[in-house]
Amino acid sequence: MFGLGAMEVLIILVIAFMLFGPKELPEIGKQIGKAVKGFKETTEDLRQSVEPEINMITQEFKSVEQDLESSIKEAEEEIKGATEQATEPGGSKMG
Repeated sequence: MFGLGAMEVLIILVIAFMLFGPKELPEIGKQIGKAVKGFKETTEDLRQSVEPEINMITQEFKSVEQDLESSIKEAEEEIKGATEQATEPGGSKMG
């Protein structure tokens, strides 16, 4: 729990009990619980609204990657064809 051991949690509870007393401590616990619940709901809402955008960006990256790979393959084939044509008998040799 937040990197705290049992002893640390016990010390915090004892200090909170001494500061707020037995009457206010349950109310403070309820407020903390509501705050944590609200935080979880907010993070879930944020995740649900951001996740589709991230998926869309990921798909766009994959599309760009495929286009780039296709362009590289075409360029390699053109270079290979030009190289083979230049080294064929009767063709002009470079160099």
